Amino acid sequence: MRVQLTDRFCAHAKSPKAPQTDYFDETVTGLALRVTSRATKAWTLVYGTPRRRITLGRYPSMSLASARTAAIEAREGRTQVMTVATLTDRYLQSLKGKRSFRQIERLLRRDVLAIIGSIPLAELHRRDVTRVVDVKTAPIAARRAFDQLRAMIRWAVARGDLDHNPIDGMKGPAASKPRERALTDDEIRTLWRNLPQLRSPACQRVIKFCLVTGQRIGEVTGLQRSELDLDRSLWNIPGSRTKNGHPHSVPLSPLALEIIGEGFDVVRRMYVSDTIRENQFGLPRWTAHDLRRTALTKMAELGVAPIVLGHIANHRTTTKAGITLGVYIQHQYEREKREALELWANRLQHITT
Repeated sequence: MRVQLTDRFCAHAKSPKAPQTDYFDETVTGLALRVTSRATKAWTLVYGTPRRRITLGRYPSMSLASARTAAIEAREGRTQVMTVATLTDRYLQSLKGKRSFRQIERLLRRDVLAIIGSIPLAELHRRDVTRVVDVKTAPIAARRAFDQLRAMIRWAVARGDLDHNPIDGMKGPAASKPRERALTDDEIRTLWRNLPQLRSPACQRVIKFCLVTGQRIGEVTGLQRSELDLDRSLWNIPGSRTKNGHPHSVPLSPLALEIIGEGFDVVRRMYVSDTIRENQFGLPRWTAHDLRRTALTKMAELGVAPIVLGHIANHRTTTKAGITLGVYIQHQYEREKREALELWANRLQHITT
């Protein structure tokens, strides 16, 4: 059906009988407002030889004026319809240089593009976001996927790639409660004794080192020889590799030095995490981060003060909280950290032998 499309007509257009009706614009040849029986409206363009139809976007996300411009540009070959994949490439380009870039890139390409990457950006709908979220079985993974997709869409709106946010006000999946898992002495013993079963010696050492030092798996797997000061038994992690962006020093106990002496080949974080997930050694579910929590919990049980634990964990909320700690107290607790980590290493050796 050919009509003189107006904003008022588009707002009230319906498909009274057929499953869908195309209202072709008399102003721009080939442009049509496709209206379904469920009141969904989308802009399409029919053009070329042989004839082809492409979708330009959804109404009212794309206005009549914008649709006419997009139709003319598409017909003349002056533009390409932007997809979610195209937007993702531009968004990631803007994030280069950020410490979390690789993690965000991996999440978007693996969890988002594989599902909705081919969808034209102007057609993006809440149900598409729901599809991304529903694929993730772990609550925390679902929440991360939603948060990253929402951040990218907000960025697109701010740039003008989208006229409005199609998921504005959408409630994402509930964030899971923080894990509280800390391994018992018997579980630590079982884990330690079964590590030789793993095919990768490097993976074995990473797991041990995480448990001995209480540091994050990403920091351990990224350890560089240049960060080690073996003369002082110290591991200096630069701010570019820490979660909070602040440099962090980790005193190395004799047990930690022994593990380093066995060799510390480069191993990817995801490989270690996947290996842990596939090799639970008959224990209740545990993760790499549970090793860090276990070390800090056991040190607390040994009487290590919370302020020292905060410095070992490099938690700025603990070590720099308030005016007194943040401004007036510049003590870095190096001696106390070393004493605590050596105390824990001695206890760990007692547990595992």
